[in-house]
Amino acid sequence: MAAGGAGEVRHWNADVNGVSLHIAEQGSADGPAVLLLHGFPELWLSWRHQMAALAARGFRAIAPDLRGYGDSSAPADPAAYSIFHIVGDVVALLDHLRLPKVFVVGHDWGAQVAWHLCLFRPDRVRALVALGVPFFRRPPLSMTEVFAARGDGFYITQFQVLIYLLVCWEPGRAEKAFARHDVATVLKKFYSIKFDDLTAPPGVEIIDFLEAPLSPLSWITEEELSQYAEKFQKSGFTGPLNYYRMIDMNWRLMAPWNGAKITVPTKFIAGDKDIGVQSFGIEQYVKSGAFKSIVPDLEVSIIDGHHFIQQEQADKVNYEMISYLDNFISKDASA
Repeated sequence: MAAGGAGEVRHWNADVNGVSLHIAEQGSADGPAVLLLHGFPELWLSWRHQMAALAARGFRAIAPDLRGYGDSSAPADPAAYSIFHIVGDVVALLDHLRLPKVFVVGHDWGAQVAWHLCLFRPDRVRALVALGVPFFRRPPLSMTEVFAARGDGFYITQFQVLIYLLVCWEPGRAEKAFARHDVATVLKKFYSIKFDDLTAPPGVEIIDFLEAPLSPLSWITEEELSQYAEKFQKSGFTGPLNYYRMIDMNWRLMAPWNGAKITVPTKFIAGDKDIGVQSFGIEQYVKSGAFKSIVPDLEVSIIDGHHFIQQEQADKVNYEMISYLDNFISKDASA
């Protein structure tokens, strides 16, 4: 496929599935479409390096702010953040763009959304590149039961606590703790998180326990951090946290897919120092046959890096991603 001009990033909004999604797009509208799904706590901006590289290679890069984030709608009710709502947004966006089938790239929570898009609608995905978070079989216990042993200080446990009033859900424990810090500091704490930071000591909030780095992060400029902070200052953290608050509901909703496999061709990329890979036996799972048993058409690449790999190691991720996607373009051309 011949390389084309990268061009500028274009921004627009799509009214789909009952919400408005902010979309950032780069590359030729005629190029093979690549949908990029960000994680927590990020925005479309986390794909800035991949968008430019994809556009330069002739692809059409499409990166939404997922619901609850940035300039997209942010319903207050946690029930509006089930995996069916989020995947529904993605399918509705593809319909809006009249794209019957696309390449999909997802990181962190965006990887979870991408895996479930492949599970629910494999007919809409040409191939998947998942970063940092592998696909798992539905466990026999709910996530609350699984995480109970980690205690009250575990970050997901703290994220899930809300206040319910007679008429509506209100921001909960995590939002109140986050509000004691400026938004840029909250983001820096998460962007530099380590494995030992996942659980706070008794009586301590996770955001107070996390430490912000004393020196700037090497992979994000102050200007870029300010862009992130501006959007989270505007939209808040309730929407992003609501993804965590639906974990148990998602577990219940996913019962019909118990034992289902991912049939879409997949490339999994993770950093060797990613806390998600280092924890809970995930590294062994990824390297063993267990992962491939439920994602049969799978390639795995473990590269040097941490969790926010597409920003920290942009060139390496771009190489792995584009090399993989190019294989499908070459097959199409020779067919």
